[in-house]
Amino acid sequence: MTDPLLVVEELHAYYGKSHVLQGISLRVSRGEIVAVLGRNGMGKTTTLKSIMGIVQSRRGRISFDGHNLMKVPAHRVPLLGIVYVPQGRNVFPELTVLENLLISGHGDHSHERLEIVLQTFPRLRGRQRQLAGTLSGGEKQMLAIGRALVEQPKLLIMDEPSEGLAPKMIAMVRESLTNIRRSQGAGILLVEQNVGLALDVADRVYLIEKGGIRQEGATAELRQNKEVLLRYLGVKV
Repeated sequence: MTDPLLVVEELHAYYGKSHVLQGISLRVSRGEIVAVLGRNGMGKTTTLKSIMGIVQSRRGRISFDGHNLMKVPAHRVPLLGIVYVPQGRNVFPELTVLENLLISGHGDHSHERLEIVLQTFPRLRGRQRQLAGTLSGGEKQMLAIGRALVEQPKLLIMDEPSEGLAPKMIAMVRESLTNIRRSQGAGILLVEQNVGLALDVADRVYLIEKGGIRQEGATAELRQNKEVLLRYLGVKV
């Protein structure tokens, strides 16, 4: 494995008195797709929010590209090269697709980055003047991911990108994730309930239960371990 871009070590986080994360440790390298899988309520989204500083961690270490994220305010984390695509496809419905894509772009290179996004998601090219609120669920997800890519992230963090999508749109998400890794070299940290999608795109997988990592390993190895998948995810693949 190459030197990791993101290192999370023994992370503990709380909601009030509830001890949600109980010593989470994980790593993501440049150009690597890593999936965090587990049943609902096990701490997956809290892990992502803790990395972004949205949820304050009480103990542990988060290092990103040489920076100690535990000392970085949440509003400055994206400036280091981490972009978070939260669950729910949050777009600005009253703005056009083009306005959504450019709203976070900086400097003269925004239009060059826009072209990269439109090549990744050709479906958005003909909808640039369309209000984002009128898009389908799948198109909104394309837009949410595309808006993140305009920032040229070193690390893309995604929470449930396939949630509520039709099979055809899930296939689009699958293809876009592999294209992003190949064309931009960004690391991707993915939380996903669609186990098949996650196992198709991820290089490595962490299985989380009750706020702790219970199993980790290469995706190819995990796919063969039916007992572990059934135990922690309740699925047969």
